[in-house]
Amino acid sequence: MRKKVVVLGGGTGLSYLLNGLKQYPVDITAIVSVCDNGSSTGILREEFNIPAVGDIRKVLVALSETEPLVEKLFNYRFSTTSDLNGHAVGNLLLTAVEEMTGSLSEGIEALSKILNLKGKVVPLTEDNVTLMGEMKDGTIIEGEEQLTKDKRPIKRVFYKEKATPTRDAIDAIIDADLIVLSMGSLFTSIIPNLICDDIIDSLAKSKAKILYTCNIVTQPGETDGFSVTDHVKMLNKYLKKRKVDVVIANNGYIDSNMAEKYKTLEQKDPVEFDSDNFKKYDLQVISDDLVTISNNMIRHNSLKLGFHIFFYVMNN
Repeated sequence: MRKKVVVLGGGTGLSYLLNGLKQYPVDITAIVSVCDNGSSTGILREEFNIPAVGDIRKVLVALSETEPLVEKLFNYRFSTTSDLNGHAVGNLLLTAVEEMTGSLSEGIEALSKILNLKGKVVPLTEDNVTLMGEMKDGTIIEGEEQLTKDKRPIKRVFYKEKATPTRDAIDAIIDADLIVLSMGSLFTSIIPNLICDDIIDSLAKSKAKILYTCNIVTQPGETDGFSVTDHVKMLNKYLKKRKVDVVIANNGYIDSNMAEKYKTLEQKDPVEFDSDNFKKYDLQVISDDLVTISNNMIRHNSLKLGFHIFFYVMNN
């Protein structure tokens, strides 16, 4: 029987991780945060009162085993002077199936059959939730997009409304053989999965180890100056009774010109591999050169990352 790997996250980081992990024989469930309020997703949320569909679209494409044309179709954005401008086709399809079936979960299931997914995609919640952030200066910011654009340090995040997780998300966590917290924006993609009481309760009940795939570079306002253990420390704060058991971290070299470009243009720095602190957090650390360059951007090598997750779950 295949091992059950449950991955929590959102955004580009989750998609990259799943692209690699789907190459290995494990049973994947991706739990996706649904609080994005920018671009096409934000417009659809406001008009149809639905959870964010943009990250779900990316995850569906990442796990899909269909023709490359389908991936291009789902990600295609209209460029026009009409109301369709900027909308991704996949976002419109997800909105349509949500309207047709009466729930986002059922809509995803319907599209999953068409896309021949290597895994299951589950929204964190069916509620149209708003991510809030308290900055370190005490200012309260409303909306994920607004939080991402505001470069002041974030103290904490929470939901404006009560977020009730889907039954599928809760069941998947309890039954998992391994729980993975994906790389990605810590406060706006990963932690939004951990600010629901029912999710935290499910994690407490689960016997699965918690593995975190650490970011390669920092993010302005969210993780400025963060080392590997700083990321873990913040996640542990939200996990409450549970802690991160294992971390996969990059120990590879980042070209100095690329590092300088990121620092100058995006105010991002390589995440420090602070091995001296690992024992303090009782962490098992899996380290490797995980750096790859895609479209002149620093990314994780998704195949290597997927292999390390697969090897760990098969041997623990």
